[in-house]
Amino acid sequence: MSYAIAVDIGGTFTDLVAFDHATQTVIYAKSPTTYDNLVEGILDCFNKAKIKPAEASLVNHGTTLVINSLIQRTGAKTALVTSQGFRDILEIARGNRPDPFDLHYQRDEPLIPRELRLEVPERVGSKGEVVTPLDMAALEKLAVEIRKTGVESVAIFFMNSYINPVHEESAAEKLGEILPGVYVTFSTDLTREWYEYERCSTVAANAYIGPLVSTYIQRLDDDLKQQGFAGSLFMMGSNGGLLSVERTCRQPIGLVESGPIGGCIGASAYAEKLGFKNVVAFDMGGTTAKCALVENGCFSVNSVYYANGYVKGFPIKSAVIDIVEVGSGGGSIAWLDAQKRLHVGPQSAGSTPGPVSYGRGGTEPTVTDANLVLGRLNAGNFLGGEMKLDVNAARRALAEHIATPLGYDGEDGMIQMADGIISIAIVIMAGAIRKISVEHGLDPRDFILFSYGGGGPLHACALARELSIPTVVIPPEPGNFSAIGMLLADARIDTSKTFVGVLDDNSVPAMAEVFGAMEKDAAAALGLEFGTSDVFFERHAEMRYRGQRHNIKVPVSGLKDKEQIRAAFERDYKRRYGHADAKAPAEFQALHLSALARLKQPEISRLPRAGTKAQQAQTRRIYIGNAGGWVDAQIFHRDSLEPGFAAAGPAVIEEYGSTTVIWPGDRFEIGEMREIRIHCAGN
Repeated sequence: MSYAIAVDIGGTFTDLVAFDHATQTVIYAKSPTTYDNLVEGILDCFNKAKIKPAEASLVNHGTTLVINSLIQRTGAKTALVTSQGFRDILEIARGNRPDPFDLHYQRDEPLIPRELRLEVPERVGSKGEVVTPLDMAALEKLAVEIRKTGVESVAIFFMNSYINPVHEESAAEKLGEILPGVYVTFSTDLTREWYEYERCSTVAANAYIGPLVSTYIQRLDDDLKQQGFAGSLFMMGSNGGLLSVERTCRQPIGLVESGPIGGCIGASAYAEKLGFKNVVAFDMGGTTAKCALVENGCFSVNSVYYANGYVKGFPIKSAVIDIVEVGSGGGSIAWLDAQKRLHVGPQSAGSTPGPVSYGRGGTEPTVTDANLVLGRLNAGNFLGGEMKLDVNAARRALAEHIATPLGYDGEDGMIQMADGIISIAIVIMAGAIRKISVEHGLDPRDFILFSYGGGGPLHACALARELSIPTVVIPPEPGNFSAIGMLLADARIDTSKTFVGVLDDNSVPAMAEVFGAMEKDAAAALGLEFGTSDVFFERHAEMRYRGQRHNIKVPVSGLKDKEQIRAAFERDYKRRYGHADAKAPAEFQALHLSALARLKQPEISRLPRAGTKAQQAQTRRIYIGNAGGWVDAQIFHRDSLEPGFAAAGPAVIEEYGSTTVIWPGDRFEIGEMREIRIHCAGN
């Protein structure tokens, strides 16, 4: 056998999907994430799936390693080499105040402290001309100082290098020679746009996590090869495509949202297959909940990402699918503040110690514990029975930490507080979906809620009611869906370049010429890294009205003249801001190219598990506070439900990696792809 395998490391569980193209069979496995050594969790999934690495021809891998390292500040000791006079650019940042009402507002500290930000004489002019040559003697002297500090990584950022990178490239080559074993990266290898703070912030972040990611990938590759793996290892990029190991080690910042992106790819593929035009891709895992929009079959890719949020975090100039993430997962901890107000998250119990009901030493109640005491989870059939849940421990924790301190005594009080925890989590998650839709001028009621992850189906009906979304779809194997999406991903490279000019008859052919050169370079890179010539492109232009500060990203693929581009710009501008000015001149600011190459992918219809013989009817009492409290729900096992089966709620559909709760009054049916389609009453 020769398996194509995808592995997704989440905050609580590590998921594996293996597909054999020869036999058209699929295997799923799930294992608690091992924080001390992430590779152990991956190999544990291989063991559970009864697959040897030697049987794999391909491994696609997504991980939250990068974003966790940036937020938790666990990266490498890093130095910055920059143009003379610009060592403080990371602290000066932008002159805005994202939270004007916080009198004690402070940004996150720069990743690189001031004593490790070093200057060297050089200067390139605004048109790319060399004003001051790079002082190589001064650079060599800096290298000696850098070696004394014991840094593991060096970031290089020079002013105006976006238009002429010669000084950065020379400095990187020289420092690589003088500092063997030190990770060296430079800004124009990551972005060729002119925003000096964002470009400096990006290369600083890339250097900060470079040694960690490179070491991790090398360790994973070595461990797999020791067990006979001779295939290709690819990484899931934040841009929605697969990246080669070589590119990942050079540009690890491209993995900043690697973990949740696979689900977006899968949601887009299923939406196309099922004929859905617009869907909200909603993923609730053990630590966080994530959502993204698939509009007209495509997801939106942003050109800037803020690590730890826009208000206090720092920008990264890298292509990232437009995704909103909140700290509301199955392991999110319920807690009381000093005023005894109930909160849920963002702190998570993760996989270690995990929710109280896991029996791994957790003491604080979580969303999973609340669902368990409300009867929505089956204590004896969690992960197909691999993990038994302790409902009594969950009850005690909820009573001790939440219900009793708030004056809700007894069984009824504990149940009310468990329901309250779920209600707060729903409001938090609904806020994330509004952010991704309403704030972009879109109505969530016009979308289908496509819900997956271990916890997504559990809360999908409640979430749909909160947002008045009429239809919910639960794909096959929702607990492993992000890994499924990784098997459906294309190879992808995103590049960008500053391009400034008024939209007119002269700028349009100039834009086409720049795009042509970018496409040639990207196609060559994909051919080298993936051995394919089947490449297609997507073009976008950052545009604005003349005199404005902020841009919008406009798709311009196939647009031949200024009238077509102008119409596309005004359409998107009006949708976002509610108006457009037909008389005001529009201008370009940057060009973005996405180059994609098709790889061999499984047929989606082959991914669901085969159905099993119908089971005997069962019922269980579950608590749904907004629907009258305790109700008798039919219990189904998903593997027993064939396409065409239909029933009404209340119902619970159990499967290996997730549980779906159907509310009273809702109806569901099993679709042609074995998806669950839920029609929410009153929406």
